[in-house]
Amino acid sequence: MFNEVCLLVGDLAARPSADAERSTSKPPTGNTTDEVLYRGDWVLFHPVYAPDELKSVEVLHREPTTLADRNAKRFMRLCRVGFDIVSGYRHKPIPPDANMSLEELRKKGYAMDEHAWLNRILFLESIAGVPGMVAATCRHLKSLRLMRRDSGWIHTLLEEAENERMHLMTFMTLRNPGWFFRMLILGAQGVFYNMFFFSYLISPRVCHRFVGYLEEEAVITYSRCIQEMEAGRLPLWSNKPAPEIAKDYWRLRPDATMLDVIYAVRSDETSHRFVNHSLANLGKDDVNPFALREPDMHVKGKVIEFDRDVAAKYVQDSHDMLDKQKKAVDH
Repeated sequence: MFNEVCLLVGDLAARPSADAERSTSKPPTGNTTDEVLYRGDWVLFHPVYAPDELKSVEVLHREPTTLADRNAKRFMRLCRVGFDIVSGYRHKPIPPDANMSLEELRKKGYAMDEHAWLNRILFLESIAGVPGMVAATCRHLKSLRLMRRDSGWIHTLLEEAENERMHLMTFMTLRNPGWFFRMLILGAQGVFYNMFFFSYLISPRVCHRFVGYLEEEAVITYSRCIQEMEAGRLPLWSNKPAPEIAKDYWRLRPDATMLDVIYAVRSDETSHRFVNHSLANLGKDDVNPFALREPDMHVKGKVIEFDRDVAAKYVQDSHDMLDKQKKAVDH
């Protein structure tokens, strides 16, 4: 079924990044790799969003329908509490009649400063890159053991893992955490990786549902960050230029700011929310509907998932599009 994947990825699923101008990497100018800017197609295929897509994201929640779903949601909440404590995240709703200065809002816990937001994001992204890599590893090894194809899952999972890592690399340009913060991340990653690995061996479906719920929380977090920036409560980031790595990765315009970066990251998390909830609805040997193409953010931002029947139809539609392209080329 996937013998046309190269053609489809090259012609059907191309994003704006495929036509963007490339430039070669710059040579080192000193003793540190921090001074090297790598540009161009050095990452896996990933979406590049149109301006209207970035604003089409909605905060959505999928209600659990089975015992497995409820267990996945409970474990997500447990992880969320731990993440909040370690990263110092807090976000109390501001009273409607409040007339407080930014300093007072921060002192009373209604707003966080840029340093606190960065702690939250760095910790979140260092953990968020684990599930995709674990799932891809498990399915890769299974494909080797059984000596058969994977139905298109591995690439999507690897892209998710790299995408989360690129979030971390982007925000690392704003601050390099100290040794204590790095030790917290090391401990959390060590525990989480092994727990997720053994859980995925037992039930991939529950693991994808867990990630779907986790990504729901990520969308909420970045939506709040956008609200804070647009309300002027993060002044140090208001007009801060986007890091060069972000401009290259998301093909942002030259004058892009940190707000544009946050919008792009939120769209990525929305994609992971949609993809993982959809994968959780499939059987382990079902075809991954997103191996050949993905819906745009007007779908992923407003719909929480594809059920199994819709996913199967999406795969068939992709192959119908391939057939039409082949016929057009033949004639």
